[in-house]
Amino acid sequence: MPRMVLGIRLRRLREAQYISRREAAEAIRVTHQRIQDLEQGRIGCALRDVADLLTIYGVTDESERAVLTALAQQANTPGWWHDFQGVVPHWLHTYLGLEQAASVIRTYEVQFVPGLLQTREYARAVIELVREEEPEAGIRRRVELRMQRQQILYGPRAPHVWAVIDEAALRRPVGGAATMRAQLRHLCAMSELPHVTVQVMPFSAGGHAAAGGPVTLLRLPEGELPDVVYLEQLHSATYLEDDADIEAYRRVTDRLVTRSMPPSQTRDMLRQIADELPDDEPTEPVRRLAGR
Repeated sequence: MPRMVLGIRLRRLREAQYISRREAAEAIRVTHQRIQDLEQGRIGCALRDVADLLTIYGVTDESERAVLTALAQQANTPGWWHDFQGVVPHWLHTYLGLEQAASVIRTYEVQFVPGLLQTREYARAVIELVREEEPEAGIRRRVELRMQRQQILYGPRAPHVWAVIDEAALRRPVGGAATMRAQLRHLCAMSELPHVTVQVMPFSAGGHAAAGGPVTLLRLPEGELPDVVYLEQLHSATYLEDDADIEAYRRVTDRLVTRSMPPSQTRDMLRQIADELPDDEPTEPVRRLAGR
């Protein structure tokens, strides 16, 4: 979030002086693309470059310069997930930063329970679907990363997580019946938290607006920051920041909430599915990358 706030403020200062990105880039001897990435919050920036940009943009007030310099220092500080270097794909780093900063996380999942609501055993089973050749140490680190992400749900600034889960994800016994039963009961317990809302999109609802795949919409607490839409693919992810795209996906998530079971009925269904699970182990489910 500090990178995004810094980027927006630098862009506004530049535009107020009618300076183009190319002119700003030439002034501090970097590429036009680097200025664009900086303003979009994708990268940090050397403190000297920030100081030079502030001078170019006519910022002389020492207190304003100090605030923006402090933002630049925060933007260059690695997040805690950098300790998991080697098990975090490069395209997931941005999402983890946004997730940690978000005030509202709205997500729809079609194949798995959302990562923030997974039990340790279920998370391990999901990770092993595509990491069966990885050494045990690597599997444990991936599971620990997922568990550490969940700590945001228990802090003083916990985001409101609003999850719509397709019924198919709940009836696919990932990890076996015992693991899935515990996961369903965990979902029930989590849905009782005041800042966690869980809804099921039942088969009976038929087709719906998000039938194409999972989607996550993150709202950031800073008033001047736009929402971000996150779409995860097999080995990459897309971050949508265009106003029209964000509004389209916001309408999609609104329709999903309307067509899904209300939270109270969702809890009843979760308990029912858990009770219906057999004692014997099912066949291995279809494999798919599960980065989140």
